[in-house]
Amino acid sequence: MIIVVQKQLINSQIKSPQVFLIDHENNNRGLIDTHEALQLAQSVELDLVIVSQSKDTPVAKIVNYGKLQYQKKKRQGQSARPTVKEVRFRPNVGAADYNLRIEQALQWLSKGDSVKFAIRLRGRENQYREQAGQMLERIVTDLGQVGKVQSLDKRSLIVQIMPA
Repeated sequence: MIIVVQKQLINSQIKSPQVFLIDHENNNRGLIDTHEALQLAQSVELDLVIVSQSKDTPVAKIVNYGKLQYQKKKRQGQSARPTVKEVRFRPNVGAADYNLRIEQALQWLSKGDSVKFAIRLRGRENQYREQAGQMLERIVTDLGQVGKVQSLDKRSLIVQIMPA
């Protein structure tokens, strides 16, 4: 499998005789001579960048190329990060541990991540299924100001909360 990375053409790299031009104020200038478009970009101290390479004539835009690259890199970084964080509890968790996990979940929710809480029951702990269900309700009420419930499953003791 071969992956081809296509670099955006800017300023003097554009070999097409004419381009569809979108100026720095997002106005469509229509079909324009490439040399004229390049002079227009230089007059406002910006770059002429090909944004869409079509078969006939490419679409060019007058923008700050460095700023365009920065925004593209920033968008890629945001889409790459995980969006669901998971917290696992046991039904007999201590108050300090519970509060620590809730504070952590508040931070994650404020950053835009959703949080999944799972309560694990082992052996005799299955007798206290009602207590675990009450803990899920307590989690929902504690995080109610910053998040909303995406899914609540009392049978498998899982609640997923997304940012509000």
